[in-house]
Amino acid sequence: MSTTPTTTSLVDLAARRQLPHHQYMDQATVEWIKANRPDLGTAWPPPLRSASKHLLSRSALPATWLAEPRLYTSIHGVRHSMRTAALAALLAEAHELGELETATVILAAAVHDCQRLHDQDDQGHGARAAIWLAANADTVWNHFGLVATPRRIIQAATAIRLHDLPYDTFGADDHADHRRAGRICDLVKAADALDRYRLPKLSWWPDARHVREPSFDQLRAVAFDLVVISETAHLAGASSAEAVMYALAEKGLV
Repeated sequence: MSTTPTTTSLVDLAARRQLPHHQYMDQATVEWIKANRPDLGTAWPPPLRSASKHLLSRSALPATWLAEPRLYTSIHGVRHSMRTAALAALLAEAHELGELETATVILAAAVHDCQRLHDQDDQGHGARAAIWLAANADTVWNHFGLVATPRRIIQAATAIRLHDLPYDTFGADDHADHRRAGRICDLVKAADALDRYRLPKLSWWPDARHVREPSFDQLRAVAFDLVVISETAHLAGASSAEAVMYALAEKGLV
């Protein structure tokens, strides 16, 4: 499968089952996303605490943290990870989590895809990212202005490891790990799923049947808007980090 950027839109390539390993957003696909907006109504997210806003302002990962540099601007790159972190913050707010637990959720969401090798079904990327996080914990927590503790490292690494495993495929070890960090795991998986409006096929868009989060449907409109606003801004020339921060500001999240 080709890894070279193409001038053919992602939505056309998806229809032909010819998506390359490395996939970059294009204007035609953004217009297709806009044209297929579900009946979500209009929804403004609740305000975030100042601590969460501060973490989101630091949620753009350094390019050197990625296993594959070509993914930095791809559909699983920094824009996806930043939006996932923002959605995780909103989910944590809905559960009224404390600041430390919220910080762990946001950090795990931001880092969850950093060890992907390509934009297709890269099995095992969650486990690779969990191992990377454990090995680089002080660097990651320092990046967010936080102090790493063994408990938070284990919780974040567990959520990252399990984020790409469907619940119905969990083995005994997965269930045991989930019991130790269940809420954080569930919120990271739900936040990741909410950002699927960026994908170039309707059957790949967010589906509440695959998550365990009662607030999932309430955040669909926000998730959709964050994709459209940030991807449009990026195609207009903004860097990935600038594009997402602009979208977050538009929705009153920073």
